[in-house]
Amino acid sequence: MTEQRPEDWDPRARHIQKDQIPAYDAMRRECPVAWSDYQQWTLFRHQDVMQALEDHDTFSNAVSAHLSVPNGMDLPDHTAYRRAIEPYFAPEPMARFEPECREVARALVATLSKGQPVNVVDALSRPFALRIQCAFMGWPNSLHQPLADWVVKNHRATLARDRAAMADVAEEFDGYIRDLLESRRQAGDQAPDDVTTRLMREQVNGKPMTDEELVSLLRNWTVGELATISASISILASYLANHPSLLRDLKAAPDELPGAIDEILRIDAPLISNRRVTTREVNVGGRTIPAGEKITLLWASANRDEAVFGDPEAFCPHQNASKNLLYGAGIHVCPGAPLARMELQVFMEELLKQIDKIEPAADQQPERAMFPTGGFNYLPLVFR
Repeated sequence: MTEQRPEDWDPRARHIQKDQIPAYDAMRRECPVAWSDYQQWTLFRHQDVMQALEDHDTFSNAVSAHLSVPNGMDLPDHTAYRRAIEPYFAPEPMARFEPECREVARALVATLSKGQPVNVVDALSRPFALRIQCAFMGWPNSLHQPLADWVVKNHRATLARDRAAMADVAEEFDGYIRDLLESRRQAGDQAPDDVTTRLMREQVNGKPMTDEELVSLLRNWTVGELATISASISILASYLANHPSLLRDLKAAPDELPGAIDEILRIDAPLISNRRVTTREVNVGGRTIPAGEKITLLWASANRDEAVFGDPEAFCPHQNASKNLLYGAGIHVCPGAPLARMELQVFMEELLKQIDKIEPAADQQPERAMFPTGGFNYLPLVFR
């Protein structure tokens, strides 16, 4: 058990939760390797996060007490499972899925009410994330609302650190996955030829994945996708509302969208952090961290480090691309990055085709999401 020690900061303090990004900027300058009871060790600087990403012998991904495929695995297990899932994100399957993704985005944007305030979170970001994930996995539309409700419950339980509630929501989600697996088994040869069915046929180390492994994989895949895609859409819409000249530039040159999207999401992180655990004593940023300590890699700070990016608010996509940790780095770089990039690019292309201007809603204030989520809980914008 970790010994009691004075806290360097409180990640759940009201002023930090109210607006995470500037609070993390201040911590990066004042206490870049910080201890708290809630997060244990938090790394704020780009170089310290990179140390953890590159030294996977010292910084293990096996943080959870529960099976976590492949996010919570180390070598060699991690390699075997990554090898099984990476083909699903190769260029050919991405190209096949792109038209369906585009149709979802086009139809959703077409429902926007022009000229009046719209809550982007309810109207665009959450519905898009849900519909696109279900479409990619081959899941029925009837899961849209249950999954939407589940996301809210999961975030509430995680923020409160309510272990009983977290266990309940995890079991609820696992129940959805088990039902999907069982329905495909009962269908036999008539099961839909979709990503879920094909994963059930994959082999790792010469053996089919167990239901426990499949449930863990699909849970991690889906939870990460729902949270980050939703947060990303809200961040992108907010940024363009507050930078109208960039919106005009991107409408005129949509081929610049991929770099612009990555850069906007560097400036304002959709995924706040990931975790590691130390396997041995290690020095990070001048502080000695014992073995067995949990580490929080704070993407929302590392991607704004002045030592790497200069002014963190400066929009410089070409200059910053090589250092951008939006999808991580090293052997644990996000395997679904090609899917996320394609989905966000397609959505923004369809949005910019159908609107000319985005404005903040007068007399309505947005509400930022709270750790561990980025983006917004409420984002009133006017589309014209």
